[in-house]
Amino acid sequence: MSMSSAPTTTPSPSTGQWPPRRPSKRSKLRNGTFIVPATGERSRRNFTLRSLLPSQRDGPGDTHSARAFSSESLAERAHDASHKVKDAGRRVLGWLNSPMGRGVLKCTLAYTIASLATFYSPISDFLGKPDGKHVVATITVYFHPARTAGSMIEAILIAIIAVAYAEAVSILSICTSVLFGGVWGWITFAHTLVLVVFIGGGFGFMGWVKQTMNNPLVNVGSTLASLAIIGVVTKETAVLTNVFSNQKIVQIFKMLIMGITTTSAVNLLVWRVSAVSLLRESMTKASTSLGDMLALITHGFLSGVEDDLMSAEFAAASSTYASAYPQLAKNLREAKFERYFLGHEKIYQLDRAVVKSMETLAQSIGGLRSASNTQFALLKEAMEPSGMLSPDGYFSTSPTYVRAMSSMLKNNRERFLSLSSIDEAPEESAEDERDRLRDINPFDQLSASFRHSSDIFELFIALLGPSMKSLAYTLSEVLREPPFGSAPEYAITVNDQFRQSLTDALTLFNTARANALEELYKHLEFGRARSEKIQADFEEVAAACGHFSFSLQAFGEEMQKYLDVLDDLKHASEHRKRSWHWLNWWRHENHHSRKFSLLPYDSEERETLIRPIKKTAMPKGIPDTIVQRRDTFHWDAAPQASKVVATLSQRLLRLIRKLARDDVRFGLKVGIGAALWAMFAFIPQTRDTYQHWRGEWGLLSFMIVCSMTVGAANTTGLSRFFGTVIGAGASFINWNVSDGNAIPLIFLGWLVAFWSFWMIVVRGKAPLGRITLLAYNVSTLYAYSLSQRVDDDDDDEGGIDPLISEIVMHRFTAVTVGILWGLIVCRLVWPISARKKFKEGLSTLFLQMGLIWKRGPLAILLRSDCTRSYLKSGEQAALQKYATRLDSLRASAASEFELRGPFPAEQSARLMKCTRRLLDAFYAMSLVTQRRGHLTDGERALLLFTADERALLCDRICHVFQVLASSMMLEYPLTDAIPSVTGMRDKLLGKIFLFRKEHSPHSPHAAAAAEDAMSTGGSSNGNSFNLGALSHVAIEERDYALLYAYALVTGQVAEELKVVAREIESLFGILHEEVLLLQE
Repeated sequence: MSMSSAPTTTPSPSTGQWPPRRPSKRSKLRNGTFIVPATGERSRRNFTLRSLLPSQRDGPGDTHSARAFSSESLAERAHDASHKVKDAGRRVLGWLNSPMGRGVLKCTLAYTIASLATFYSPISDFLGKPDGKHVVATITVYFHPARTAGSMIEAILIAIIAVAYAEAVSILSICTSVLFGGVWGWITFAHTLVLVVFIGGGFGFMGWVKQTMNNPLVNVGSTLASLAIIGVVTKETAVLTNVFSNQKIVQIFKMLIMGITTTSAVNLLVWRVSAVSLLRESMTKASTSLGDMLALITHGFLSGVEDDLMSAEFAAASSTYASAYPQLAKNLREAKFERYFLGHEKIYQLDRAVVKSMETLAQSIGGLRSASNTQFALLKEAMEPSGMLSPDGYFSTSPTYVRAMSSMLKNNRERFLSLSSIDEAPEESAEDERDRLRDINPFDQLSASFRHSSDIFELFIALLGPSMKSLAYTLSEVLREPPFGSAPEYAITVNDQFRQSLTDALTLFNTARANALEELYKHLEFGRARSEKIQADFEEVAAACGHFSFSLQAFGEEMQKYLDVLDDLKHASEHRKRSWHWLNWWRHENHHSRKFSLLPYDSEERETLIRPIKKTAMPKGIPDTIVQRRDTFHWDAAPQASKVVATLSQRLLRLIRKLARDDVRFGLKVGIGAALWAMFAFIPQTRDTYQHWRGEWGLLSFMIVCSMTVGAANTTGLSRFFGTVIGAGASFINWNVSDGNAIPLIFLGWLVAFWSFWMIVVRGKAPLGRITLLAYNVSTLYAYSLSQRVDDDDDDEGGIDPLISEIVMHRFTAVTVGILWGLIVCRLVWPISARKKFKEGLSTLFLQMGLIWKRGPLAILLRSDCTRSYLKSGEQAALQKYATRLDSLRASAASEFELRGPFPAEQSARLMKCTRRLLDAFYAMSLVTQRRGHLTDGERALLLFTADERALLCDRICHVFQVLASSMMLEYPLTDAIPSVTGMRDKLLGKIFLFRKEHSPHSPHAAAAAEDAMSTGGSSNGNSFNLGALSHVAIEERDYALLYAYALVTGQVAEELKVVAREIESLFGILHEEVLLLQE
């Protein structure tokens, strides 16, 4: 049965239009046999790859319209108003019962309970007479319960360490003060020692830990420790008067334990949230989005247009995965604590393997998208006037050329758009299938009818389109099917039939793919009478078809691994065995790792590429190898210099380099800033002023606001200032409204806490919400404590009759000045600029990518006999992770102010998009090479014949990467003489044309080469370039596919490098030959 033609008007041949349109074979795609994943059934019914838009998936919205202003009776209007109120109430209650709403309610509950340490007399008396009992409520603000059980377990462990550290520093500081000041009488020395060692050193160490660990919970622990140390060291009279007293130490310890216990109890007892459940939920979201992207990419390839990849559906699926992936990593980390606490170590290992498999599937999606972009680029190139050739191989110059070109483009567009749902013909029998193939595939007609490279796509889709669509359907349905049950258990419900269904679908596809490529290359064989230029264009298109089909096959193989891990996870969950091997922490880590067999995503090869990104979110920038060479080349260039001086100089320089590390410098400047602030508490002339204006809260604000980069500090600085204003204002209003009574203050405080935690949990504005409650607590709760006759030097603030205006003013001033001091220190003392880090990180990434490509994606196949890939295990994931870190730096850099102007956020965003497309191309190239079992003799001969050109092309790409990296690093303009990658690629294609010409069956060169090879015993010197025994190998058309796929991906890389170069030129300009650079 022949394919039906598209319902479009075909111009008459008499019009002179060239090339003449032939009936489209793609307007009606035949049915292909596909596997129903859930049952394994083979079916040929009609189906579509396109998923519904999110708006279509949702049910109809509420069509109730307001009628309050219509001409109705007063009763009807009252009914409508009542309906609105009830509807709003239902929405509010629905939100309060949502995960976000429950989180806010849990936080406010914990805060209210903790505030009873101030308002409820028995608890207040238990904490002792000294003031500061509002610290209990403040602890619940930073150590809030709106987190998973796994996160709470981790937080409790960190809090225990923080409390122990704070108590140790507090006790040692008092002992030091008593020993040196009270016993030996060295008061000044004692205070200096406390200031330098226990404040500068203690706070600096916390800053170093914050930067090294880069964990939000570590930041919370640092805040808890700062609260405890500040309350004892800078405020407690025992340190200042050199008299030992443990009263404040005991009170601080009680408050820390009470606050931590309150938060933990609310977290675990009220609406407990499991990180394992959230992990399963995020896995389902990621899996569904991957299935949607796969279906849309395949549909776009089959239709031949980019509409699917530019659609709102694809953007929504990509955005869903982009938001789900960080949650996967976060939930996996938190689930680890739950699993290890319960003794489910093996299950955690399998959870991690599932996440790793999803990362690999996402990388494969990037490779598929890169392969489809290759097709779109070739079609666009073919549609350009320069790509239109006459049947004789010359450019058409007829007077009707422009009109014919416009008509052809329109007809092609209509032909592509006719596949919006990829319609399929009714079910066919095997005999009908053979008749259809005979009708549409006569060699003489098809080879003669090829006038355009899009015709190659037409034939390929006619041959493999149904099988490709069927496999994509099976894969996408498997991904869209939730692997886990409903909440709250999220039991593993993966269908046991999926594995067999996917195996059958891959078998069908592999068979169809082999047959389709064989038919396709047979057609190309019949077209060898064409010119080399046209034949090469056709083969480039054929290679693009093979490249995409192979990438889809590789995705299916990765899906098999994904299902294998899900099956293992299901078995391990059903047969749980508890173990706590992690408690043997003193043993070597390899001993623990050997407890588990290697999983599909646990490679034995431990890569060291960009390892620091696994420990910190801050890319290192200039790598150690380059810095080390910078530090040693002067001595290497002077061998006559003294060996002793050289050795001492190098050792001193290495020590300075260690001290100059970002984490060490950050710790030092935090310690210096804290010591400079706290010294006013020890200087007799400034001590009263420090205590009057409550400088201890300014010191705490300084510790909170200090961030690694200037941009990160600026990002939160303004929010903290507004939060201080809001908290101080709320404190003043609530105190006057309640007249200092406990019951109204508890309720009003609940309202302030609800708004603050709404900002923290729902809006994600933690700095604003936290500082609001901090300012409120140190004003309102402190004022109530004063009214209860606590032991404190509080006469300046009213004593038992608190002056709320004075209290608010003092706290507002202290907190605000502390914030400003933190910003000043971050900006002036060894500033760590996010702009600089982004620039250095992106330059290093470009340099690394150039070095990876220089290995030679195809050369390594020859060197290793197809046992290795140019992209080592773990490198792609490391590169992607590094790019993600750069994105976070880019966001921070946007908040940095410089006199040179604002950060170029838009250009930087476009640079990162280009970088991600380059990474997709790198992975696509690895898919071409990594699963080849062996090279055919024809492929080997081609690789040997083009070895020099490929080496030059790899060197050129590496060179361009290095030029762009250097320009980014130095912020120097580029010249208009950047080496061309396209020129080297054209030379490679020319070499392939030469090889084809020599090995064409009708070429006299081929006969001469064969005769020469026979006469010399297999060694040839002429045009065969010392191929040896391979010089007389019979070359098949499929042997060219590997090199053409390499050329296609290289073309993508070249185009993206051009885009990167244009972006850099727009930033730094271009150096022309007339520019004068030498100045006096």
